[in-house]
Amino acid sequence: MHNSYLFCNFAVRMIVCIAEKPSVAKDIARIIGATASRDGYMEGNGYQVTWTFGHLCELKMPEDYTPMWKAWSLTALPMIPPRFGIRLKDDEGIKKQFAVIERLMQAADGIINCGDAGQEGELIQRWVMQKAGATCPVQRLWISSMTDEAIREGFATLKDQSNYQSLYMAGLSRAVGDWLLGINCTRLYTIKYGQNRQVLSIGRVQTPTLALIVNRQKEIDNFKPEPYWVLATVYRDTTFTATKGRFTSKEEGEEAFKTIEGKPFTITQVEKKNGKETPPSLYDLTSLQVDCNKKFGFSAETTLNIIQQLYEQKLTTYPRVDTTFLPDDVYAKCPQTMNGLFQVKYAGTAPYAELVRPLGGKALPKSKKVFDSSKVTDHHAIIPTGMVPTALTDMQRKVFDLVARRFIAVFYPDCKYAQTTVLGEVGVGSPEAIEFKVTGRTILDAGWRAVYAKDVQSDDDEKKPDEEERTLPVFQKGESGPHQPTLTEKMTTPPPYYSEATLLRAMETAGKLVEDEELRRAMKENGIGRPSTRAAIIETLFKRKYIRKERKRLVATPTGIELIDLIREDLLKSCELTGIWEKKLRDIEAQKYDAQQFISELKQQVTTIVHDVISDPTNRRVTVMPEEEKKSKKR
Repeated sequence: MHNSYLFCNFAVRMIVCIAEKPSVAKDIARIIGATASRDGYMEGNGYQVTWTFGHLCELKMPEDYTPMWKAWSLTALPMIPPRFGIRLKDDEGIKKQFAVIERLMQAADGIINCGDAGQEGELIQRWVMQKAGATCPVQRLWISSMTDEAIREGFATLKDQSNYQSLYMAGLSRAVGDWLLGINCTRLYTIKYGQNRQVLSIGRVQTPTLALIVNRQKEIDNFKPEPYWVLATVYRDTTFTATKGRFTSKEEGEEAFKTIEGKPFTITQVEKKNGKETPPSLYDLTSLQVDCNKKFGFSAETTLNIIQQLYEQKLTTYPRVDTTFLPDDVYAKCPQTMNGLFQVKYAGTAPYAELVRPLGGKALPKSKKVFDSSKVTDHHAIIPTGMVPTALTDMQRKVFDLVARRFIAVFYPDCKYAQTTVLGEVGVGSPEAIEFKVTGRTILDAGWRAVYAKDVQSDDDEKKPDEEERTLPVFQKGESGPHQPTLTEKMTTPPPYYSEATLLRAMETAGKLVEDEELRRAMKENGIGRPSTRAAIIETLFKRKYIRKERKRLVATPTGIELIDLIREDLLKSCELTGIWEKKLRDIEAQKYDAQQFISELKQQVTTIVHDVISDPTNRRVTVMPEEEKKSKKR
């Protein structure tokens, strides 16, 4: 039976499917009927399903082009290969798996690229196919979740590889750009300023990110606190604050204090207005990393790893996304997803059942703030798949809970509140009259906030005291009475250190402080790094000892500060310029910009930087760390 099956197979077409991980390959193999296990692949039903382990190939290193580029020397710079090539990574496990892939691909009638559906996934598999010398037609599996249904749908709607050519070109341009800038500038700075004893690592995204942290730290270090005085008064157990703001001198404050002391306080205006707060947007990767850092102290990399695990366990959709919208066709599947959440149970309790119940029995609302196909390119926002989780770790449960609650919340009504603003004056009618104000907010209908109970959703690290929900006593216009004024001395405070949450936001908006969600969305085009790579960039800065963590704060080390001080070329450390490169890479993906032009511009920029640094007449040097010196001597 077994032999005849193999014999028959020679007469039929053999299709090779290649996934990015063994676990993903096994899921795909099970669905398409490739159930026989072989060494490095699965086989059956006319398919052979194999896998990579992430990147098997990489761009060649300088010495692969010419032996002259092996030694680090200024005369060899800039190193610009006439044509970039790829090589297999130097690892025994990788070489063994690649030999399997190569053999299968060279005998295949067709290949299905089942790599992760994104720029990186496209690059990984294209390089492997090139290296393996594959010549047969290639199709692309493009899916947003790993559920059986999604895999079946994906196989029923395979696309030709040519549809994803611009995605590959963008990934290739990014890799070549990072090589040109990273390798040339790292060698340049190490030789010129690191006395060839301290490696000074420079990168297209890591250096501007480090510059953000260093510049913020300098602002904090150079900050000189200044005193100011705040005039307030307590009337009917309620603190009113003077509307004229802070006094910069004590005398001025005391003058104002004297004019109100002993005089009655009169309510001059009571204004009530109702407001609405819409549910927060669904998660993209960055906003999920931000929330996990704020709520649980998870690093960006930890969150990415956990949400990737949840994706591979078929519980949530594809994670490496930068949109907070869903396409219109997902709407029809949402009741089924909601039903899955209704059934979730941990230790006998169903955390979402009572939250999903009010949405049952009627059509889910369809808001343009959630469903908008025009705002979705390859993948949509991160949502649950509706599969019921079984054995989650504590960390996985926390991340799943955020995604689940956010998904439920977007179908809830707005939160309705009444805002009351009360104005009062001391010395009504006189030229010295001083006005005071207090605001209060009462929730009329919790709406989506019921999904979070006491957990306040806010993009700010801390809610400001005047935004707190507080109910004021009932005040009548014209009422008057005694009050207790206070003059309090306060000090101006420096900007806060970056945390991973606020650094991710700053990378997303190229260093600009943006509170408004709409504006932030527009600025993502020019953010630095991709959502999927930002975590790795932050980890690289830790690994290179350019930054360290103090509780939640990110602090630049003396080496990190010195490195940024050494770099005079704005091209290397400006978030804005890096954001422009990032926009060009997005445009290559969208077929609005030429990859060749992007690379030519970078070659020109690298050549200029090399020339400028080599001809720098100053005697600038970076301090060599003692342990680094020892290591370099050992080398």
